Amino acid sequence: MAKRDYYEILGVTKSASAEEIKKAYRKVAMQYHPDRNPGDKAAEDKFKEAAEAYEILSDSQKKAQYDQFGHAGPASNFGGGYGGDAHMNMDDIFRNFGDIFGDESPFGSFFGGGSRGGGRGAKGGARGSNIRVKVRLTLKEIAEGVQKKIKVKKQVSCQHCGGSGAKDKNSFNTCNTCGGRGAVIRMMNTPLGQMQSQTTCPTCHGEGSTITAKCSYCHGEGRLYGEETITIDIPAGATEGIQLSMSGKGNAGERGGYPGDLIINVEEEAHEHLQRDGIHVIYDLHISFVDACLGTTVEVPTIDGKAKIKIAEGTQAGKIFRLKGKGLPALQSYGRGDELVYVNVWVPKQLSSDEKKVIEKFRNASNFQPKPDKEEKTFFSRMKDYFS
Repeated sequence: MAKRDYYEILGVTKSASAEEIKKAYRKVAMQYHPDRNPGDKAAEDKFKEAAEAYEILSDSQKKAQYDQFGHAGPASNFGGGYGGDAHMNMDDIFRNFGDIFGDESPFGSFFGGGSRGGGRGAKGGARGSNIRVKVRLTLKEIAEGVQKKIKVKKQVSCQHCGGSGAKDKNSFNTCNTCGGRGAVIRMMNTPLGQMQSQTTCPTCHGEGSTITAKCSYCHGEGRLYGEETITIDIPAGATEGIQLSMSGKGNAGERGGYPGDLIINVEEEAHEHLQRDGIHVIYDLHISFVDACLGTTVEVPTIDGKAKIKIAEGTQAGKIFRLKGKGLPALQSYGRGDELVYVNVWVPKQLSSDEKKVIEKFRNASNFQPKPDKEEKTFFSRMKDYFS
């Protein structure tokens, strides 16, 4: 089933402000929240759908990608996270968007009481930072899609302490304030009756315990500087400047905190012969004056090899040959672009005396006088037709 438009899900327009998007999400999330719809699978799906929409539209960068490329842009966080029901996780939703209602929400106990605002996960340290990398792609890789393995130097979880930051399992004291829960609960009166809300523990800052003896390798951080080989799947049709993200592949968080994301910036390598124009590619073909007059057959480069083109007698400079389907795939839809071959007639810049004598014979010949076809389209109109 095709995914619904994110703006439609939240009931806002593309021009909606960040605050309007936040209010719209709060309204939809309250309507379909699991606490109000226990055991209702349809309501849960709508709740997840709204969270996915908000995850994209609340981020200016992801929103811009979505506006340009649709679901194929920011939704292609192929490493996990949201990006589709197959990866949807209710815990992620509560963890990432709990602060949408604030600490006064009657659903604070579900959303984690604003722990996201402090940058910490439940019973964990600070979230790891994101990492940005650049990946250069050839036209052929863009046309077919490609899987690349890259080595990323980053902070990884300490293997000696399992990311806890403690010397051993006995090097912890349970937090007296929250009793090890990492959060404190309070009761409050709401229009729906008395309900409980949950906020991050002010003593242990959500970790549930304090360390009495630090790990000698990571010195209590729960992470070390290291390297990881990461496999990246680049979808066919990627464009220069597009950003893709892999959830949880950034720097490790402190003492078991959630890891950051890996942000991949796509760069396009210049092709030796072809120029890209959206999903189309353009090739400048130069033929001699003689071949233009007498006709010939030529080979032209394409993304995946070569193709032959028959040049008819009397071919004019500016003629465009269209090689159907020899361009690039559309990133967010079906179909493929074309290769447009633009004919240039090469005129020698210098001639020998013998060559000049031969050509001089035709200077005044009637058949060599320009006779443009009035019904023939101009170069610009032809180009407009090809790209329309």
